[in-house]
Amino acid sequence: MSQVGEPIFRLATRGDLDALVRLEEAFPEEDRFNRRTWRRLLAGNTIAHVAEYNGTLAGAAVLLLRYGSRIARLYTLSVCPEMRGKGLASQLMLAGENSAKEKGCDRMRLEARESNHTAILLYERSGYRVIARVADYYPNGETAVRMEKPLGMSLGEKR
Repeated sequence: MSQVGEPIFRLATRGDLDALVRLEEAFPEEDRFNRRTWRRLLAGNTIAHVAEYNGTLAGAAVLLLRYGSRIARLYTLSVCPEMRGKGLASQLMLAGENSAKEKGCDRMRLEARESNHTAILLYERSGYRVIARVADYYPNGETAVRMEKPLGMSLGEKR
């Protein structure tokens, strides 16, 4: 993927469906969202941000919101392999956190595979802290770490 210019961050639309499904192809099969799941996410009580370079989708972040709750959940964060390590994931998270604050949320939560040290480090650097471990969370029996960040903190700010 060519990196001419800066990424554009915007809300996802149904027109992004094919690109979102293609983005998932870089992930292990058990972690991929299929077309039906993406269609449901784009139509539900979610906020989905995408990042693109030159019209090509390079990453996505989806937040789940629950009526009456002040906690938003980062449901998925995906960046295409050739764009990893360039700050795109952090920027997508920040966009999601700002949207969650606008919707009245004061905390963001997420789950990550306990073995996914790269993701956990990214989240910790962004101010998230482990609040629980959930055994057998994933279909293969792997434990998840549940992490949370109070919103209102700047990216990289720690409490």
